[in-house]
Amino acid sequence: MTHPTNADLPAFLPLTPRYQARVWGGDRLAPPAPDGTPIGEAWMADGQSVVSGGPLAGQTVTAVMQAHPAALLGAGGDPQSGFPLLIKLLDCRDWLSVQVHPNDAQAREMVGPGERGKTEAWHFLHVEPGGELLAGVQPGTTPQALADAIRGGGILDLSQRHRPQEGDTLFIPAGTLHALGPGLLLYEVQQASDTTYRVFDWDRPASAGRALHLEESVAVTDPARQGELRTAAQTGGLGELVRCEQFTLTGVSGGIEQNTAGRFALVTALSDTLTLLAGNQSLPLHTHQTVLIPAATGPYRIDGHGRALVAQVGVGPAESSGNDSPQD
Repeated sequence: MTHPTNADLPAFLPLTPRYQARVWGGDRLAPPAPDGTPIGEAWMADGQSVVSGGPLAGQTVTAVMQAHPAALLGAGGDPQSGFPLLIKLLDCRDWLSVQVHPNDAQAREMVGPGERGKTEAWHFLHVEPGGELLAGVQPGTTPQALADAIRGGGILDLSQRHRPQEGDTLFIPAGTLHALGPGLLLYEVQQASDTTYRVFDWDRPASAGRALHLEESVAVTDPARQGELRTAAQTGGLGELVRCEQFTLTGVSGGIEQNTAGRFALVTALSDTLTLLAGNQSLPLHTHQTVLIPAATGPYRIDGHGRALVAQVGVGPAESSGNDSPQD
């Protein structure tokens, strides 16, 4: 490949994970925190991620974005609104809270000007026998019945339980009631927002950090939202897995030419056998490593054997992925 990249910006920005202790976490991402709390999340890419190698090592994504807004984000990017996406890995050994997130308009009204909602998608990397989750409520649930269940502590009676398989992808639009259960290791792409309204926390001791938000949950939960599933049997983990207004998620295999097409890309390796190539630049990847590829990079190649997930910002109005509701 002979395509040059932006002279002021490397073709690839490898990022350093930040590990988050969670009461529901496990031991597959990192050792526990000093107080013994297990690690539940690895934040692989967001505005506060630090570049781990190359000429910009030590700088945050936000600092790089402010110095090179068009080259990093693309012509349509807005550096003033912050880096738009967040990539996580989650290791669930216990139930996460039953929760819901607002959409953009609701977040601006309920949280503050400039706030984002939180639409997200999950790709399941490992599912232990019996692993399950909640997504959506029972068909035919009325808004009043949903509100009564949220306020009265009966939300589990209305929730839909599902058993994902390794390689499945589940799209969770804002407004979808959901909870991840034990035995799941997954990749998550989401809007860069941490606004979460908890409906039920499995009777854990109440604390300021895990408060319930019942009235907010009533306001934003949409009983028609069920989540949208693409199974591993349908996709093989390859091709377009999710497309929405906020982001796209694509599964790719080694040996395939790629192109940023004017938008930054976040590439997460699912094996140790992949290498990124662009012009005379190359970067070997290790499993679960996430690399930010600036929009200015243009054509690049993922070489080797194995799969990677590529997240980019969305390019059009919100639309259904044409997927099915989750099935057990």
